Amino acid sequence: MRSADTSTDSPGGGSPPVAKLTLLTLTAMVVGSMVGAGVFSLPRRFAQETGVAGALIAWAIAGVGMLMLAFVFQTLAVRRPDLDAGVYAYAKAGFGEYLGFFSAFGYWASACVGNVTYWVLIMSTIGAIAPALGDGDTALAIVLSSVGLWAFFLLIRRGVKEATAINRIVTVAKLVPIIVFIILALVCFEPSVFADNFGGADYAGSLFNQVRGTMLATVFVFLGVEGASVYSRHAKRREDVGRATVLGFLSVFAIFASVTIVSYGILPMSEIAELRQPSMAGVLEAAVGTWGKVFVSVGLIISVLGAYLAWTLMAAEVLFVAAKDKDMPRFLGRSIGDDVPAPALLMTTSLSQIVLVVTAFSDDAFNFALDLTSALSLIPFLLAAAFAVKIALLPQREKVVGRSTRRELVVAVLATVYTAFLLFAAGLKFVLVSFILYAPSTFLFVKARREQNRRPFSPAEAALCAVSIVGAGVGIATLAAGWIEL
Repeated sequence: MRSADTSTDSPGGGSPPVAKLTLLTLTAMVVGSMVGAGVFSLPRRFAQETGVAGALIAWAIAGVGMLMLAFVFQTLAVRRPDLDAGVYAYAKAGFGEYLGFFSAFGYWASACVGNVTYWVLIMSTIGAIAPALGDGDTALAIVLSSVGLWAFFLLIRRGVKEATAINRIVTVAKLVPIIVFIILALVCFEPSVFADNFGGADYAGSLFNQVRGTMLATVFVFLGVEGASVYSRHAKRREDVGRATVLGFLSVFAIFASVTIVSYGILPMSEIAELRQPSMAGVLEAAVGTWGKVFVSVGLIISVLGAYLAWTLMAAEVLFVAAKDKDMPRFLGRSIGDDVPAPALLMTTSLSQIVLVVTAFSDDAFNFALDLTSALSLIPFLLAAAFAVKIALLPQREKVVGRSTRRELVVAVLATVYTAFLLFAAGLKFVLVSFILYAPSTFLFVKARREQNRRPFSPAEAALCAVSIVGAGVGIATLAAGWIEL
């Protein structure tokens, strides 16, 4: 694993200094990456699946599950301080190079797909006054979104310090409209409407199905809880990584749950389910008038641009550190200027561009990208949680700092069970589509091994590779046959 070598390659052959981040900045990275497109879509997403009772249960499950994951990242940051880039590094240390690579690629791909949801939602928001943009999936919307993608690419190339400073400012700015929404919704709250929405509408189905239907949405909005771990090589103090993770999660959880629940006191569930995204704007419009919709829409654009910045930084960081560990081709481990991983950043922006074009063929571009983002992130999360279980059961392993406790084991097991349940909740459709993205990535793994004159696969890794390829083949066949649709 990468430990002593924390330098980066520069065109002049030197090693530019690694930017060091404080607890406040790391916490802002967590909050900034979590508070993005998802929170503004929560009212409609939940109303399409569940009523108040199901929402409360779903948030309870998601809150406990994601808190366990937050504790897992906090524990691993302390117990294995030699590991950088969190999610990817933990999978490799626990389960070998190929699964580590798989985790790095999956996490990176989920970030790239998630970035597409931001631009779709921005264009959908503007589309309310510019019909040519539609729901963010028209030709004009895709062109304008592409311009935004590459404009941010150029911004981040200017330097990591500049990008994280902008993110810290934007994080504060984007929380204001969300908090104002919650306060105004509480002022306009109608108990009778809330009571009618409690059990859910006729189309919602059983309570179990209601809860299951919301789980991917909760995963999406909580993505970013691992943000401080991903950017751990930049922390001034290692213990700040875990603190930032927990502080960021608790702050954001209270906001997300509040946005969802108070919306049920403004409009009937069936009407919320039909609102245009961002549905939070529609809810506030019903409560206070047109100015509320405009207010939320402006806040959304600020919020989404900030989240896009944070996620692009984290996605490039995962590729960069994996390349420095020799698990990705070496060209991805190069940097320029002030610690900017330019090739990794270019590859990140390029995949987002490709997915942005693919969304044009989806019936619901935003929800498709949102659910695929969640599904892609589940395997990296599952491997990280399982690694925490492994450390708790085998406390004397090399490089593990300190002794394990029963609490650590319980937390790790709960986090593992939670992520396994999420894979079940995702359903076969998104698991198969995930394999379609995972399987081709193996070529990068083989290239990295050949650069080191090493055998690409062990027998166990070859078997795992075969499983991913078969899964991709099944996914392509079911798409071609029309059994599953984008």
